Amino acid sequence: AAAAAAAAAAAAEEEEGGGEAANEVGKKAKRRLKRLSIAELKQLVSKPEVIEPWDVTSADPRLLVNLKSLRNTVPVPRHWSQKRKFLQGKRGVEKPPFALPEFIAATGIEKIRASVMEKENAKKLKGKMKERVQPKMGKIDIDYQVLHDAFFKFQSKPRLSRFGDTYYEGKEHEVQLRQKKPGVASDELQKALGMELGGPPPWLINMQRYGPPPSYPNLKIAGLNAPIPEGATYGYHPGGWGKPPVDEFGRPLYGDVFGTAGAEPAEQLAPSLSRDNWGAVEEDAEGSDDEEEEDEEEEEDEERRCLRLRRRAFFRRSSLESLDSLELELELGDCLRRRRRERRQLCGAARHHADRRSGRGGRDAGHVVRGAATHRRRRRPAAPHRRRPLLAQARV
Repeated sequence: AAAAAAAAAAAAEEEEGGGEAANEVGKKAKRRLKRLSIAELKQLVSKPEVIEPWDVTSADPRLLVNLKSLRNTVPVPRHWSQKRKFLQGKRGVEKPPFALPEFIAATGIEKIRASVMEKENAKKLKGKMKERVQPKMGKIDIDYQVLHDAFFKFQSKPRLSRFGDTYYEGKEHEVQLRQKKPGVASDELQKALGMELGGPPPWLINMQRYGPPPSYPNLKIAGLNAPIPEGATYGYHPGGWGKPPVDEFGRPLYGDVFGTAGAEPAEQLAPSLSRDNWGAVEEDAEGSDDEEEEDEEEEEDEERRCLRLRRRAFFRRSSLESLDSLELELELGDCLRRRRRERRQLCGAARHHADRRSGRGGRDAGHVVRGAATHRRRRRPAAPHRRRPLLAQARV
């Protein structure tokens, strides 16, 4: 009985543990059930071509796809999900040497440098040491006009990366498709596909059945939304252009496939809309700005003219006064001399009084006064041509 009870307890514990495991698996399964599939997500968005396999695992797949489909969106680099380090696969690959641009290589500078390097390597150690002490200039003899033309006439811009163009491993080995145009098959492609000269492409029948490519809505494809070439016929025989896509009433589905429609009418805009460039300056505004600038320039010229006339009148008046009022000038000169003499006398008296108060006596004061007097006597009058006009002194 005791053994049976222990076995029942163990069975109950196992059932509880199995139930917990089943609950854990159930949570993961619930998350997977709530997750959208790739096909469902492609049906819900407007640009399904941007969807990647891991987009369905995001918290909000629709928002993510909407952000990826916006214009000028830069994608995340591809190596974000790789476990190895970036550019780990390029280890051991020989890096090509640097090549000069074509417009510099055309000058022949590489050959001249190679010949100079050969001569340098052929020298002995003694010659190399002498060259270090006394280097020689002008070894590379090249016409500088050739270099000028290379940089200022034949220089070409380097190929730059486009907006959002990121590097990834093996990008340099991919085929450059910048020169290719959609809907135009090259001669090599036509030979590889076995197409006849002027014949239909092999994908035309599928396009007639499923519609034109959504990525190129304005692309004209003969036999689908444009008329076929002259002399060609519809049909499924060799060289035939399949069946034109029409509805039950015989009307084309995707465009003028029979070439019966007239010229497409010009796009008509609403009367309130215009095709003028946004932010363009109006002609009236430009005219008003030009007129304002002209008015300002005229005012400045008038001010300069008035200032020039004032200066001329001032100098003319001063010259006339200097000639006509000689007596006034002499009187002003006498007045100025008298003031200077009185100022000097006051200064000498003040010094004498200060010396007497300090106790030095009159000897020093008399010496100072006599020295100042002798200094005044010895002082020579200035030359006539160096004297400043007294009338000008009075004005200052």
